[in-house]
Amino acid sequence: MRHWNGRKNALFLLVAAAVVLCAVAVAGGLLSGQAMVTDFTRKNLAPGGQFLFGTDWMGRDMLSRTLTGLSLSIRIGLLTAAVSAVIALVLGVASAVLGGWVDAVISWCIDLVMGIPHILLVMLISLAFGKGFVGVVAGVALSHWPSLARVIRGEVLQLRGAVYVRTAEKLGVSRLTIARRHLLPHLLPQFLTGLVLQFPHAILHEASVTFLGFGLSPEQPAIGVILSESMSYLTTGKWWLAMFPGLSLVLVVVLFAAMGEQLRKLLDPASVHM
Repeated sequence: MRHWNGRKNALFLLVAAAVVLCAVAVAGGLLSGQAMVTDFTRKNLAPGGQFLFGTDWMGRDMLSRTLTGLSLSIRIGLLTAAVSAVIALVLGVASAVLGGWVDAVISWCIDLVMGIPHILLVMLISLAFGKGFVGVVAGVALSHWPSLARVIRGEVLQLRGAVYVRTAEKLGVSRLTIARRHLLPHLLPQFLTGLVLQFPHAILHEASVTFLGFGLSPEQPAIGVILSESMSYLTTGKWWLAMFPGLSLVLVVVLFAAMGEQLRKLLDPASVHM
């Protein structure tokens, strides 16, 4: 009974975090037009009843801009995490199953990517792809796969020692068939957990490179753009321009991390606290 209650709590927290994140994404999409509306008669208003997050130096509603920026970050996070996780799955399985020079090349690529400072690698890839939306997606997606690929490779190497896999190999079953029928189903928990846990990293790095000017264009109401623009106004007492967007970004990252942790508990019942 205690084990079942632990699983129910994990499921409840997972669903609650997912609902909040979906609500933020939908609300940001609906408010994207309002986030761009300027009205100089209401500029630099402190947070209050009409504008919960206040307004900026152009009279734009900071709540609408924050939700729109978070929605954009969530969409980019979903896309980049999915691409990165698929790359990790393909390369991790190929490395362990094919072995030989293929394993050596993929392992070398993993070491190379992990040896470069992460934010620097994201910026370089983003610049190579012309910055903007495509540059950010490419930079984040092509730099976040090594850790998960290494985990998947290690898991596959363990599975290959199982009796049923070794029997299939002796019976002449092709490596592709073994990977599809015997390896991939067992890799699903690690793959899904790694996929969800990549979301917070992807969102933070997207906001970071945009803040530094190597990501999304200034015309887009992204969180990185909002925080970058607000820096020059903090000394004049406009604290709300950075505080609310920054705290909102932290909340989204924490919710994604919580989703990953609860999903890990659900897929690995032994890890649910009794």
